[in-house]
Amino acid sequence: MGERILRPDLIVQTVERLAARVHERFPQSGLASVAADLAQTAKATVRRVERLARPSFLLRGLALMVVAVGLAAQIYVARLVDWDGVLKRADPVGIAQGLDSIVNLALLAFGAIWFVLTLEQRLKRRQARGRLYELRSFAHVIDMHQLTKDPTVVLSRSEPTQSSPERRMSKFELSRYLDYCTEMLALIAKLAALYAGPSRDGEVIAAVGEVEELTSDLGRKIWQKIMILSEREGS
Repeated sequence: MGERILRPDLIVQTVERLAARVHERFPQSGLASVAADLAQTAKATVRRVERLARPSFLLRGLALMVVAVGLAAQIYVARLVDWDGVLKRADPVGIAQGLDSIVNLALLAFGAIWFVLTLEQRLKRRQARGRLYELRSFAHVIDMHQLTKDPTVVLSRSEPTQSSPERRMSKFELSRYLDYCTEMLALIAKLAALYAGPSRDGEVIAAVGEVEELTSDLGRKIWQKIMILSEREGS
């Protein structure tokens, strides 16, 4: 059995097909505009994930150069010291203080080396987390579009107040509208999961999990509205 992985091209196709369906059903709606934006975001996400998966040879070369220069400097300084003279002239307290200074300098040097070696990972982590934050915002935008779509009001045909939002959808249209919202949320979770593919970074994987949890929670609330519609239609 082959390896099971997310296919970015299939996710993009699914998002584009959904955007077309929303536009055909609700051509003048804000949701159609959001779906079109999501299709563009899906294609951009694939490009970004591919770029993050590629190694940055410039940063890696820079890191190796800094490491080599740092180690060479440490060796050069160490060779300049007359260790025999130091051991003969220094008392035990002076030797201990000197060793303590050497250890501190070595720790600082290796800390700087570690900073340079992990620079690529940290930059990619920051980029991935920024893009995942955008997907979280997208999910909240979709939630705002369905927020006023109350199935109980549509089914009861109650008299609206002066400040009530305009409701022109039939039960079928409202059901399709809410269903489109859940599909978009599910696809946002799939786009977020693409960032976890090439990454073994714990913070990125945790951020992906947060997006998946958010879209799942929002989708669950919308499905409750869909269930209200289906139960009332069946009764």
